[in-house]
Amino acid sequence: MIFLFLLPFYLGVSSYMMFRFFYWMKHCNHRFNWLRFKVPFAVVYLFMALSPVIAFLLPKSAVAIVIRRISTYWIGIMLYSLLYVVLFDLLRLIAKHTKLKNTLLFSRGSVISIGSVVVACAVATCLYGIFNARNIKVNEYSVTVNKSCGSDKHLKAVLVADLHMGYAIGVDHITNMVEKINQQDADIVIIAGDIFDNSYDGMDDPEGIKAQLKSIKSKYGVYAVYGNHDIDEKILMGFTFDWGGKQLHSEKMTNFMKECNIKLINDESVLINDEFYLVGRRDTDKPGTEDGTRAEISELTKDLDKTKPIFVLSHEPDELQKTADAGADIDFSGHTHDGQLFPGNLTIGLFWENPCGMIKKDNMYSIVTSGVGVYGTFMRVGTDAEICSVDIDFAG
Repeated sequence: MIFLFLLPFYLGVSSYMMFRFFYWMKHCNHRFNWLRFKVPFAVVYLFMALSPVIAFLLPKSAVAIVIRRISTYWIGIMLYSLLYVVLFDLLRLIAKHTKLKNTLLFSRGSVISIGSVVVACAVATCLYGIFNARNIKVNEYSVTVNKSCGSDKHLKAVLVADLHMGYAIGVDHITNMVEKINQQDADIVIIAGDIFDNSYDGMDDPEGIKAQLKSIKSKYGVYAVYGNHDIDEKILMGFTFDWGGKQLHSEKMTNFMKECNIKLINDESVLINDEFYLVGRRDTDKPGTEDGTRAEISELTKDLDKTKPIFVLSHEPDELQKTADAGADIDFSGHTHDGQLFPGNLTIGLFWENPCGMIKKDNMYSIVTSGVGVYGTFMRVGTDAEICSVDIDFAG
């Protein structure tokens, strides 16, 4: 219910942005101050500003899906418009208390020029963010595990996470991802949660997406765990509304995964080719169980043969020390998006020991991907959409 408390703030910011735009436009041309311009613009602007709320309130329909997709872009537009407006307003306020207050900096021409720069910067940032979110990169890692893996001296794992298939991420993006995965000639592909974006029905082409996911090629198959967004529940601008009900995994989602030949391993382990273990953990926040709990990592590994490599698949990169102590050699995670949008990428490290990339925790490697998809808005600024190609050598 946090959003209900933030809604007045959001509406206040939206109103502030609209009036700042009107202020700039009337300096550009007095005709923009006429009601015949301001009223239609205000109606369109308010519709865009309220599009997340409108889509949330509407019953599931084609119209609601279109409005929700519009809102995924609007959130990013608002963010960067606000950042640039506040930045230039602060600079102007500072200048007003200096000798610059009586200069051309506060003339009508200056208002027009500065407003034009703000609009150009916001547009350029948003266009870059949209393009960058669609550009899936491949990040490569190399690790050495001091154990024997049977006859295998080398293993290539491909890690992906945070697909967020739904209103923003559709079949085109998934097709791009699958092409990048298949170029890696992987031994195993692992998906570290947030496969869906809180809704099965939000996917633009379920059959097309299914066909793409089924075409993933790897020697040992594709394995996955669920994340905190793999629950079918109402979501508004990143805030979920469960209304106090049990947050169980959707049968539609689970059946979809089976039809894609993706093996879910939530709170269980599998021994692959009698050579290495893959341990899948339920999500910390939304485990999808009746009682809302998940198994301890020590319980999941206590009966495993620890002379064999143990790879843990967990959506959130938490409990790294516990995971290392439980005998894991690599912990594969996602969830963080590396902050996704500037300035979030500068602060994400305050919340996670490993917000993105690879670190060593005792004898265990923690590898966290920034994810394939997006959350909230279809933009990435300061971060990359990626798949991780991990070359694992065994020295045992």
